[in-house]
Amino acid sequence: MTASGFDQIFPLGEKNDAFAQYFTGQSYLAPLASGSVPVSNVSFEPGCRNNWHIHRGTSGGGDQILLCTAGSGWYQAEGEEAVSMEPGTVIRVPAGTKHWHGAKADSWFSHLAFITPGENVSNEWLEPVDDEAYGQLPKNGANA
Repeated sequence: MTASGFDQIFPLGEKNDAFAQYFTGQSYLAPLASGSVPVSNVSFEPGCRNNWHIHRGTSGGGDQILLCTAGSGWYQAEGEEAVSMEPGTVIRVPAGTKHWHGAKADSWFSHLAFITPGENVSNEWLEPVDDEAYGQLPKNGANA
């Protein structure tokens, strides 16, 4: 499937070159809303995923909200099993949680992403997801 053939309700956006160093594979970014709670549509080509990372914040800030809108992907918090994300899946990542998210190996994936506002909100990018561990995750449709 090509980017032009990936059916989703939000724009694909541009290649996410500004953050490419924190992704394995190609992602796309489409900012949808700005202001105190910026919202973006993030799309991932098959096999694309971001590095482990931690969102931080105080006074209620720093939680990340992921809303899957198209395709099929994964979310995983450190020390936990990976969670399959399908359209309609909503994940709340509490501030301070080391995690990653991205497409399944054989599926495009898109989610809306935003961070709850507060004080001292930041993001810390960490190491890539291990290729071997990622490769052991089920493919779309195979117990995924």
